[in-house]
Amino acid sequence: MAQKSYLFQSVIAENQPFVLGGRGIYLTVEDPVTHEVREIIDGNTSASVGSLGHGDPDIVQAMKDAAEECAYSFPLTTENHNAEDLAQFIVTHSPKDTFAAAVFVGSGSEANENMLRLVYQYHIENGQPQRSRFISRNQSYHGFTIGSISIADSNRFYNYKPVSLPAEQCLKVSECYEYQKRKPDESLEQYKDRLVKEVEDTFISAGPDTIGAFICETVSGSSLGCATPVPGYLEGIRDICHKYGALFVLDEVMCGMGRAGTYHAWEQFLPLNKGPDIQTIGKTLGSGYVTIAGVLVSPAVRDVFVNGSGVMPSAHTYQSHSFNCKVTLAVQKKIFENNLIENSKKMGDYLNASLKEKLKDSKIIGDIRGVGTFQGVELIKDKATKEPFDPKLNLGHRLADICYKDGMQILGLDGTVDGKKGDHMMFSPAYTVTKEEIDKIVSVFVQACDELEKELGL
Repeated sequence: MAQKSYLFQSVIAENQPFVLGGRGIYLTVEDPVTHEVREIIDGNTSASVGSLGHGDPDIVQAMKDAAEECAYSFPLTTENHNAEDLAQFIVTHSPKDTFAAAVFVGSGSEANENMLRLVYQYHIENGQPQRSRFISRNQSYHGFTIGSISIADSNRFYNYKPVSLPAEQCLKVSECYEYQKRKPDESLEQYKDRLVKEVEDTFISAGPDTIGAFICETVSGSSLGCATPVPGYLEGIRDICHKYGALFVLDEVMCGMGRAGTYHAWEQFLPLNKGPDIQTIGKTLGSGYVTIAGVLVSPAVRDVFVNGSGVMPSAHTYQSHSFNCKVTLAVQKKIFENNLIENSKKMGDYLNASLKEKLKDSKIIGDIRGVGTFQGVELIKDKATKEPFDPKLNLGHRLADICYKDGMQILGLDGTVDGKKGDHMMFSPAYTVTKEEIDKIVSVFVQACDELEKELGL
């Protein structure tokens, strides 16, 4: 039998649907078996990657210009103006005095790997090399490399625990997941206080001077489906980190750079003068046109390096790559020039409200949550008890398959509640999405939910 695929990824022996091109919020795809070509709605820009739509003519031109102008610069001995300009743009468009510098890498996983090393190097510079432990959360995602798997917790990673960093080095605390984890008799403030106390108790039991950083997604991504932090949660944990000399790190690879309706998602959940010490970014940074992610560093963290060794030892081959940075700067400038972050918020609010209205009588939909164009829908068997469906039904993936059949790509995921039970769907269209396009997205999804209910006999 002839070999079908020569790509060693995803389903190894079979071809996945081929993406042939795209325009705006639409993708042109080819069926790998029938070779049928059709246009579908890209309801989640694959993995929340797109800020601009597909095939943006201004970015296509920027790529052509970059190909003519850019030469490779080795980051150990040289740099380039495009990386400097991009770093300056992000720093100056962030809340005042939050960030002072940035470094750019190839993916979110790589950004989080660099963050871990940066955290430890920071403590070496401070004369505290014993701070080699990290606190992160259950039901979290930070990438698919060994370090990022170690600080994450997801059913996708359980098989890799034997080769991950030791559990005693990567400590875990409860996720912030109000819908399923707040007790019936608990106020929001009491829930917040319980979670914050758990973090402080973990610091104390581990030895506060051994903790390098607390790390979390500002708005949870693929593991929890756009669960937002409750009021006071992030600020309380930030205060604990600084009380004990640790760094407060936010992962905004999926939820940041305008996705949540503000340039940085944390701007909605923290005072603007209390940002993170370090933040990782990616995905919508380059909008899928180039492979880029990054690490943002606060003035206080930068000063420790400047007043210490003066260097951050690293030289990944494609770190702060000139072509990638030039194209990304064009993406970021267009986002601001066209007020697309504001549109992300406005259209995200409309998407959330439309889903809630159209699905209020659904027999399988529980919570609808999120911020900006980062919206999640949790599937529930019993709305009163919030009981999830049997995992064997595989409903998240089944609903995504129905949506694809009906002309839309969105993410369907499982293990929402505890890594085993629970299903959720994720929407993250481009920031350029219009009201009419949101109506189409909602219409396809509502129809798919109806189809799934009929399959289940509900």
